[in-house]
Amino acid sequence: MSSGGETSQTLDRGLTVLALLARHSDGLTAAELAGHIGAARAIVYRLLRTLEAHNLVTRLDTRYVLGFGLAELASRLRPRLQSVALPILQQLSQRTNSTAILTVADGDQALVLLTAEPPDSTMHLAMREGARHPLTVGADGVAILAGRPPSSSDTEDVLRARRQGYAISVGAIQEGAIGVAAPIRVSDWPTASLGIVRIGANAPDPAVADLVTSAAAQAAQRLTGTPGFDMSNGH
Repeated sequence: MSSGGETSQTLDRGLTVLALLARHSDGLTAAELAGHIGAARAIVYRLLRTLEAHNLVTRLDTRYVLGFGLAELASRLRPRLQSVALPILQQLSQRTNSTAILTVADGDQALVLLTAEPPDSTMHLAMREGARHPLTVGADGVAILAGRPPSSSDTEDVLRARRQGYAISVGAIQEGAIGVAAPIRVSDWPTASLGIVRIGANAPDPAVADLVTSAAAQAAQRLTGTPGFDMSNGH
């Protein structure tokens, strides 16, 4: 129970089911879910049928996985994400002299949602808003996957990024380009990342990675309404 007052046990169980499925990309059976939440299997079946009716859960044979309805809900967050991220992107771009990008997950694709180019640079890498690439390719997509719970399908790049707290790619999306990105953590299942891309063949200075991770944390804190890191004064 919440210390702030009474809560709905049924809703709490339904949300717990979604959180469990988010942590198990290969799905869980009704029996496994019942064991996790400590409820009778009949109760779990009722929860699953309700979640299926709203496209939040899908059944694959005997296993249940997250449904595409969650992606639709996440898409409603995009306008607010854009308004929060733009000033952060602009500041990050200026401080790193790089093109800053906001990327969101769209299924198994990374979608470049918003970009900011350095105002005083004579030469920089342009990124097209709306461009797509696999989540497993490029620092921006890898960062999103690294922010999620471990999965048996995680690549070495994802494992490394999870340990570091940010992802780095060299020439993954475009030849001669390097990227650094960190997940925007507003839940246990990040659907967005914030990062930079620039021309170069070597990994960037660690200070750039610090700025990127701080910017992503600032975006998350503004989205959740919690006090956060201010890039302008470093705390």
